[in-house]
Amino acid sequence: MTFIEQALAILGDAQVLTGANATRYATDWTGKYTSAPLCVLRPGNAAEVSELLRAANATGTAIVPVSGNTGLSGGAFADGAALLSLERMNRIRAIRPEARVAVVEAGVVLADLHEAARAEGLAFPLTFGARGSAMIGGVLSTNAGGSNVLRYGNTRALCLGLEVVLPDGALMDLMSELHKDNSGYDLRDLFIGAEGTLGVITAAVLKLAPLPRATATAMLALPSLGDALGLLNRLQEATGGAVEAYEYMPRAHFERLAELRPELRPPFDAAHEANIMLEIGATAPRDATPGPDGTLPIAAYLESVLAEELEAGRLLDAVIAQNEAQRAEMWARREAAAEVAFSRKPFVANDIALPLDRLETFFARMAAALPRLDPGADDLSVAHLGDGNIHYTVYPSHDDPAHLDAVMQLVETQVRDLGGSFSAEHGIGLSKKPSMARHKNPVALVVMRRIKTALDPSGIMNPGKVLPD
Repeated sequence: MTFIEQALAILGDAQVLTGANATRYATDWTGKYTSAPLCVLRPGNAAEVSELLRAANATGTAIVPVSGNTGLSGGAFADGAALLSLERMNRIRAIRPEARVAVVEAGVVLADLHEAARAEGLAFPLTFGARGSAMIGGVLSTNAGGSNVLRYGNTRALCLGLEVVLPDGALMDLMSELHKDNSGYDLRDLFIGAEGTLGVITAAVLKLAPLPRATATAMLALPSLGDALGLLNRLQEATGGAVEAYEYMPRAHFERLAELRPELRPPFDAAHEANIMLEIGATAPRDATPGPDGTLPIAAYLESVLAEELEAGRLLDAVIAQNEAQRAEMWARREAAAEVAFSRKPFVANDIALPLDRLETFFARMAAALPRLDPGADDLSVAHLGDGNIHYTVYPSHDDPAHLDAVMQLVETQVRDLGGSFSAEHGIGLSKKPSMARHKNPVALVVMRRIKTALDPSGIMNPGKVLPD
């Protein structure tokens, strides 16, 4: 039997898609990566995933796991491979408020988990613009970050346990709910961030956090990034680490946003070079109980801090959200960043991380170096400033592949020299394989290849991704 014949026997005709029925799975969100998959498989449980991988291993059929297909690095490109969609495995098995954990299947959409946790007075704090389509399996496989990493950590920090199907079909149950388990190698972390190259994540135990009783959200205009980092440190000390989001948007972001989304008003009457969206989450009743005049203590405190910063000249302007509609508008400006970044072509997208005190240096160096390489180039950036993650997009004057690669190498060189990483939260996929070859420690690459060979000797799991050829 061919692999497709075996898949039909396992899943039935309705869950094995080919031809035109597979088209919607074949293009990623950016539109950059379009493939012609052999088929799309839609299993309904881990046992079916196990049977499919056993058949794929026996026939040498490549398997590419796909979740919400919102990746930006080509990780779900599947030319000639079987796309394994986990969208039917979308059950929230349990929300356990006292233990503050959620047990979920890999096809659960992030926004649905947000709502289920909120119904119990809790939060799953991972959030980003694609939360309405991104799925848990995908965010685990890329170790996604988002806007709240500053307070809660990235996806790896929010996961206690996993269920994984290995390339030979073996089902590995690591669904621990323990916060401490020192019994050997940490296999859970091996699969988080592996982008489906070592196996298929089918379920997870995730940490939940207290739902903030109140939030204080503001837009800030500052003289420089240095002033922004200084303010962040003062706010963190004063609030006991309650800053949840600290998002940087320069003037250029708002100029382009005004063209694409005119309904999103500029945050200030005047344009400023350094703009920050700040959100503080209050979980203690003393910070979230309105006073006699209806003012929230957390908002009053923020106003007093910002007044001091204005007086000291370290803050140029500030607007604090007075209601949920104003807060939503502030978030909408930030969450439109991907739309803004990919609205021009050609582009070279960079998802980089730097030590916090070297962010300004990076921008200064690129301002000097980019015109020397391409006098007609332009750039745009937004950043999760609190954790040093910059989404830095360059718009070269021409799209010759060699020139695009030269732009990428220029960025990587500056990042390397400043002690940073060429990949922060979007994964490696296809687009950053050359970066891996240039900058990943050679010994680390050897170890990674050994792990890949040990777990997937037939090389069927998401072949051609992550590891350089």
